Amino acid sequence: MLAGQEYCLDCGVRLPGPGAVDATRGVRPGWIIRTTLALVVALAGAALAVAATDGQSDGAALVTATGGFATLPASTTLPPPSEGGAADVADWPAGEDGWTIALATLPQTGGRRAAVARVRKAGTRGLSQVGILDSSQYASLHPGYWLVFTGIYGSEAEATSDLQRARRFARTATVRRIVP
Repeated sequence: MLAGQEYCLDCGVRLPGPGAVDATRGVRPGWIIRTTLALVVALAGAALAVAATDGQSDGAALVTATGGFATLPASTTLPPPSEGGAADVADWPAGEDGWTIALATLPQTGGRRAAVARVRKAGTRGLSQVGILDSSQYASLHPGYWLVFTGIYGSEAEATSDLQRARRFARTATVRRIVP
């Protein structure tokens, strides 16, 4: 065998030695060790979490909807504001919460006139109880806007039943909950 010879000249087998390239040199077992260690830590954490909860829930029952419609509580109809012509702007009953149909949401920086114009236009199109809310006065609304609404309802179902009629005036009309 000559110095630096990597293969046997008789059979062609690779020869071990200082000049030969080691077949295992390219394999690095470090990633296997790190991956195994991470797996052990994850399993230990999961076992600790199960042991800490002791297999008991916090008392809150998990409710799963299976379809159908939920029963609504008895409807309470809010008192309607003053009835009037198309020029009248309906007022929301003071201190009352309920449901309404939002026709438009306009920034207050544009002034109230644009909102009043929308109210009058909706009134001429046959919508009743059309009014304006200052969203800053209601916890359920994002502050800084005039909300042009139609109708005052005691339940979401009542408001939803009139939604299609309102969408003839405003395609983007939505049902909104109003909480003072």
